[in-house]
Order: sequence, then structure tokens, then C-alpha cells
Amino acid sequence: MEAKKNTGIGFFERYLTVWVILCMVAGVLIGRFLPGIPAFLGQFEYANVSIPIAILIWLMIYPMMLKVDFQSIKNVGKNPKGLFVTWVTNWLIKPFTMFGIAWLFFFVIFKNLIPATLAKDYLAGAILLGAAPCTAMVFVWSHLTKGNPAYTVVQVATNDLIILVAFTPIVALLLGIGGVKIPWNTLLLSVVLFVVIPLAGGILTRTNIIKKRGLGYFEQGFLPKFSNVTIVGLLLTLVIIFSFQGNVILENPLHIVLIAVPLVIQTFLIFFIAYGASKALKLPHEIAAPAGMIGASNFFELAVAVAISLFGAKSPVALATIVGVLVEVPVMLTLVKIANRTTHWFPEQKMK
Repeated sequence: MEAKKNTGIGFFERYLTVWVILCMVAGVLIGRFLPGIPAFLGQFEYANVSIPIAILIWLMIYPMMLKVDFQSIKNVGKNPKGLFVTWVTNWLIKPFTMFGIAWLFFFVIFKNLIPATLAKDYLAGAILLGAAPCTAMVFVWSHLTKGNPAYTVVQVATNDLIILVAFTPIVALLLGIGGVKIPWNTLLLSVVLFVVIPLAGGILTRTNIIKKRGLGYFEQGFLPKFSNVTIVGLLLTLVIIFSFQGNVILENPLHIVLIAVPLVIQTFLIFFIAYGASKALKLPHEIAAPAGMIGASNFFELAVAVAISLFGAKSPVALATIVGVLVEVPVMLTLVKIANRTTHWFPEQKMK
């Protein structure tokens, strides 16, 4: 009952799936009946990157990076088992299971429903999602499952550092296996634009604000100013992307559901891999639940950004990453309920 009173998830986040659907409808209608708008926005590009969308993506990612406390990394050596579960799940298992499940559905099970060319694009979108573990929403899922907040910060901080070195080669490898050739310099540019720059900006801002005004002001006075910036940036980005995707969606409405199927299966699979590993290692629930959540959820903002940078906002690859946004919240809330109902699987002692 108490969880209902204090859910830890804001109004926009709680109904994110609803907003995504509304943005999809609005974008499709704009693309269908006001084609001049996407045509006008499409003129503002540099190196195949839409400038309006790039600005909105920075608005999405920068507030998240403000929340990451890299000072917490000094505690990495304490109770490392939970971190090992997170690292192994996110970087040695998740990208490859995503590839395998998506390939199975797009090229085998749904072979007669999805043309081969679209299947390759949808696979690329799934790869981008699978190689981008969640950064910001993990704090929400951790709170909802009564996770250890300090330990969750370490998990997120170390994951963000690993993204800098592991995301590019993993994506390049899996796209190559999937038959999609991408220049390394383009992929590296995407990571610099949408990870390195906002990450550096977040670190500098956080450090300077705390130094001048203190941690209390930063958490209570500064961060709340950005509480809805990420969601608004995301929703506006989706409207623009769906305006570009209008004809594709109207011609293939079933494809939204077909793309969602392997993404949902992958999310449940990865959660139970990390959650089960935590149980086997006899970790407390306050560590196990966030470990499962950070593996299951995706840094979909990064996936959308890289998809747009590499393939363009009009590509089916971008559409596939957006379906990840569509299914993220309802699936993760289901996993929160599962985690909260299985606390008895884990030892009662807490990590110190």
C-alpha cells in the first residue's frame, strides 16, 4: 500500500507509453497531412545528423548525466559481486542474446511477415538497444524495488564508463554479423556526440554546482529544474521521427507489434539472468533487484540517437529503437512487481 502512495515515478514517466503512442499518432498525422513540416526540418542536417533532433537528444541525455555521481566509483572494491553481475550481464550477455532473439524472430519466425530488407534494419535497431544498458531510469526502478541507492549509483557510474569503450566495438561487431556495414568513424562520432559530450557536461556541471552551492542545493534545488526536460525532449523527438516515418507505419502497422515481441522477450530473459545470478551468489534483494533492472532496461535515448546518426531519422532502424521506448515502461513496471513479490528468495541481510 505504501508503494502506491510513494511510487517514486513521476506523472510523465508513469504514463510514458501513453505519451509515446500519442506522439506516434501526432507524428504520423503530421507526416501524412502536413508533409511540409518534416521536409523543412529535414533540410537542417550536418554529416547525416538532423540538427533539430540532435539538440533534442542532448536535452534528453544531459539531465541524466547530471545524476551520475562518479565519486562513488571509489567504492567499487566494496562488495564487488553485484557489480560483476551487472557488468557480465550488460556487456557479455545482453547484446548477444538481443541479437540472437531478434534475428530468430525477424528472419525466421516472422519471415513471411517482414521483408528481408526491413528485417535487417529492425535487427540493427534491436542491436543498438541491446548494447545500451539503462542509465537514468534505473534510479526509478531501484527506488521502486527498495534497492540500495548508493550501490545503484556505483552500478550506473561504472556502466557509463564501460559504454565509452565497449559500445562502439560491440555494435560494430553485431551490425557486421547482421550484414549491416557501418563506418567506424561514423559510429565513434555518434558516441562522442551523444555520450562523451553530455557526460562531460554533466560531470563539469555537477562538480561546479556542488563546489559553489553544496550537494543539498544540487539535489534539491538544481536537479528538479530538469525533472521534465528529458521526457519533453524525448516526446518532441518522437513527434519529429514519426512524422518522417508516417508512410512506413501506415503501410506496415503490424510491424510495430512484430518488433515489440522479441524486445519484450529479451527484457524478461535478461532480468531473470541477472536476478537469478544474484540469487545464486546469495546477494541481498536490495542489490539483486537493481542488478536485474539495469540489465533489463535500455538506454533507449542513446539507441535512438545513434540510430538517427547512423541511418537517419527516416530509417526503419530508428523506428525499431522507438518501439523499445514504447514497451519499456509497462514491461519494467511488471518486472518491478515480480521483484517485489520475490524478496523471500534472497537473504535478509543488507550490504554495508
